[in-house]
Amino acid sequence: MPTFKLVLSDPISGKARQFEVKDPLAQRFVGLKIGDEIDGVVLKDFIELPKGAKIRITGGSGVEGAPMHPGIPGPVKKYILADGPPGYWPPKKGMKKKKLVRGNTITDTIVQINAVVVYPKDYSGPPAIPLGAKELEKKKEKTEEAAAQ
Repeated sequence: MPTFKLVLSDPISGKARQFEVKDPLAQRFVGLKIGDEIDGVVLKDFIELPKGAKIRITGGSGVEGAPMHPGIPGPVKKYILADGPPGYWPPKKGMKKKKLVRGNTITDTIVQINAVVVYPKDYSGPPAIPLGAKELEKKKEKTEEAAAQ
């Protein structure tokens, strides 16, 4: 009985929202890999996505906190010699470190799934995750400054 935290990002607004996904919806994510896309209709209980929108899996992390790595196939945990993201950001160029990472497949031991909304090609409507009051105020100020110049 898996339970996931789904972090859904919106490329139009630049915002992200977190949802708790439980059975039976969580079963739809088990077996998916990083880069796979599913129909946005599956999240109709949580968020209203535009018609034709999809959700692309971009990563996640396991119970122990190890990040999913797109280059490791299958539902495994491995130590890799990492020289860059995901999972390790070296303080100096050329540094490497042995890091524990998970494979690219979602299993019931994954706790968090990161995903992004993929809009249809000709979409020009409002973002699925709207901007907050502070962001709208800042955007309004910037447009007023640009108009004044």
